[in-house]
Amino acid sequence: PRSEDSLNNNVIFRKLKIAFNLHAEDLVELLSLANLSISKQELSAFFRRPDHKRYRACDSQVLGGFLAGLQARYTNVSAPAGGDSPG
Repeated sequence: PRSEDSLNNNVIFRKLKIAFNLHAEDLVELLSLANLSISKQELSAFFRRPDHKRYRACDSQVLGGFLAGLQARYTNVSAPAGGDSPG
């Protein structure tokens, strides 16, 4: 396979989706954790070829919401910053 000529939000989003082995339902759930409401059909537009008529560019808000959802799901949010225990 040819490597990507340049990275954009769509390419980054697709690569992270594959790396975490996520399906559309998982993506919708992660985005809802970041208070973003996106349907499966809207998500599929991000993963289409750029020359497809239903292609949609992924803006930074969606990618940031996805990353915030990953962080909320896979980190311990109640842990104090810096790892110092009180007392």
